Amino acid sequence: MDDLQDNHLGSIKRLMIEKVSGKVAYAIMSFGSFLGMGEDEQIMQWNKLTYDTSLGGYRTDITEEQLRGAPTFTRDQDHDWTDRECERELHDYWRVPYYWASESEGGDLQKDRL
Repeated sequence: MDDLQDNHLGSIKRLMIEKVSGKVAYAIMSFGSFLGMGEDEQIMQWNKLTYDTSLGGYRTDITEEQLRGAPTFTRDQDHDWTDRECERELHDYWRVPYYWASESEGGDLQKDRL
């Protein structure tokens, strides 16, 4: 995955699918590794990624600095995905609408912050 200036940020390792709708909600991205060591993982909302056919991969408008400051994800720790507050924190950080809310329920609230 690259940013808009063609800097390589990392790789998408896994996708998380929302069970009811069947839509991809999150991508688990790894970054910061050298030869596979020292790798960090972050959760990113799927709608922050755009497929670029010329790249053969995804682009995003986020920066490496934003990625490093994002709420953390630890594979060794079981993440409680039933905790909406944790999900809200992720969505608020990335400034994207809550994927589970319709527009009438506030799904577009985050767009006003951009």
